[in-house]
Amino acid sequence: MIEVEDFHKAYASHVAVRGVSFCVGPGEILGLIGPNGAGKTTTMRAIAGIIPASRGRLTVAGYDVAAEPIAAKSRTAFVPDEPPLFSDLTVAEHLSFYASVYEVAGAEEAALQLLTEFELAERLHTPAGQLSRGMRQKLAICCAYLHDPQALLFDEPLTGLDPQGIRVLKRSLQQRAAHGAAVIVSSHLLAMVEDLCTRVLILASGEQRFCGAVEELRSSFEEIEATARLEDMFFAATMS
Repeated sequence: MIEVEDFHKAYASHVAVRGVSFCVGPGEILGLIGPNGAGKTTTMRAIAGIIPASRGRLTVAGYDVAAEPIAAKSRTAFVPDEPPLFSDLTVAEHLSFYASVYEVAGAEEAALQLLTEFELAERLHTPAGQLSRGMRQKLAICCAYLHDPQALLFDEPLTGLDPQGIRVLKRSLQQRAAHGAAVIVSSHLLAMVEDLCTRVLILASGEQRFCGAVEELRSSFEEIEATARLEDMFFAATMS
């Protein structure tokens, strides 16, 4: 569903990402982890078609992000760590706007279901500028889900969410994956990644250090104990 082949991204003389290749199939949840500045957000923004690749090929649902951007983007949803909402638009107006952009038929019922799931139904007529940080995050997630994307990209999605919101988000990601979506979650919360994701991709200094199941990562380092948590394996992979 998501394929990244030899992805490079350079800004002037700075190379942010070099030679990253991986794929995420339907039903998979990939945890994208790495230190600050590793290239995680750059990679996700390139898949979403926000920034162009300097080299390499990225596809979503078989559509080349560079050559067929509309087809690729219409099957993708990207939720960044700072939700790009319009302060003066209400919760309802945001969902109506997204439904119009993505040409979602019968969006009212789906929107109400999402708002109820994320405990925003009572805020239907509240402007986004008056919402708390966590509620803004929930609204961005509802908007992302509305057109039922085949590829879901989340950059630090738990920011601002309360424990109930975190539980709802995790459950919703698992449900979306179970219905065939390919999901990428970037987070510094390694316990959450280990609990939620089927595979992990580790980046460090713009380079790919590992991509595969956690069990495969554990066996890649002789010094790591069989019962080691993802945190220990993360440091072994990024500091080697």
